[in-house]
Amino acid sequence: MRERGDVHVQHEPFMYHYYLTAKDRMFPGFVPEPDHPKTYAGIRDMLLSKFRDRAVFFKDMAYYVIDDLPKDPQLSLQMTHAFLIRDPAEAALSYAKLDQSYTCAELGHEAQYRLYRALVDQGLDPLILTADQLRHSPKETLRRYWTHVGLNFINHAFSWNDKMPSGWQSVSSWHLNALNSGAILLPKGVNPMPQLTQYGDHFVDYVSHHMPFYQKLLEMAHKQAAETKD
Repeated sequence: MRERGDVHVQHEPFMYHYYLTAKDRMFPGFVPEPDHPKTYAGIRDMLLSKFRDRAVFFKDMAYYVIDDLPKDPQLSLQMTHAFLIRDPAEAALSYAKLDQSYTCAELGHEAQYRLYRALVDQGLDPLILTADQLRHSPKETLRRYWTHVGLNFINHAFSWNDKMPSGWQSVSSWHLNALNSGAILLPKGVNPMPQLTQYGDHFVDYVSHHMPFYQKLLEMAHKQAAETKD
């Protein structure tokens, strides 16, 4: 989205609320920017102020806002929502490689499903995209996303250089592979479970917990994709 050049991009702004206000846990490599708002209300006001001159894009984890956003229609109803879902086993392994103390909630799929249902109950129609759709058909998938949020298709947004984007400095160590890839890459196609068990059986339990929520979202993602083709 940064490569488009026509939207304000905020990188996980509500991470500050979750880790610095709501929870007593810090993840490895998080270096908070000193001037960034740290409360839900402060971050919300920052985002609303940026809406005035152009569209704002921000990606956040659903568990950051699951307790607050459904109760805040002034913000939620101004947003166009989309969810990007990833196989829990694959996500769990990626997370374990970076932070072996992460919690079950932080794997995230349950919060994604709960937030999706809360937004539907508000009369919204969030788009659900899968990591496989994005990696195998990036242009088609982002065309669907941009149509959903009312943006034009921009071809130059599918490649980037290795310059650290503004806003990534606080979590730069988590995104080096994405930064250095230069483009959206195909997955390696390796079963993540054998390697995940080496990090601990509790991570396998995390996957089991989140899999039903992922499957519900995945079913909806496939339904939406089929309706688009029709």
